[in-house]
Amino acid sequence: MKQIRKLSYFFSILLGISSSMFFSCGQNVEESGLVEKTNIIFILADDLGYGDLGFLGQHYIETPAIDRLAANGMFFTNFYSGATVCAPSRSAFMTGLHTGHTPVRGNTEVQPEGQRPMPDSVMTVSKLMQKAGYVTGAFGKWGLGFPGSEGDPVNQGFDQFFGYNCQRYAHR
Repeated sequence: MKQIRKLSYFFSILLGISSSMFFSCGQNVEESGLVEKTNIIFILADDLGYGDLGFLGQHYIETPAIDRLAANGMFFTNFYSGATVCAPSRSAFMTGLHTGHTPVRGNTEVQPEGQRPMPDSVMTVSKLMQKAGYVTGAFGKWGLGFPGSEGDPVNQGFDQFFGYNCQRYAHR
């Protein structure tokens, strides 16, 4: 029973991860020589509380991979969510704008699949990372534009995307 609880909670956390942004660049040759860039993994998780991870005191659910990431990297404890709901929170993070200015301010659905797209004219952190020479990827729930729209992750600065464009499908 304990294993089943761990497994089911693990999958609910996995499916609850709204969007994990991954920025990576092995080595970049510049005029001054060989420069190694820092790999960055940012995990934005819906409905994950501060004490829900092993390295933060959780005793019932094992999170060894995330615990190792925290032990071998940097972990920031002061973070403000840009909104109380999914898509606007990701939009605020991606653009650096508060919900009064970010282009996605609600979970407005567009049929048949997806949410209102974020305009590709908006500067995003992923576009800035690409300009800096990083290889970028997003994995999980997107909710900032349906496939082929200007809000599609590829149009928002991600080299690789795997997940759900539509958060309605991600919830099920």
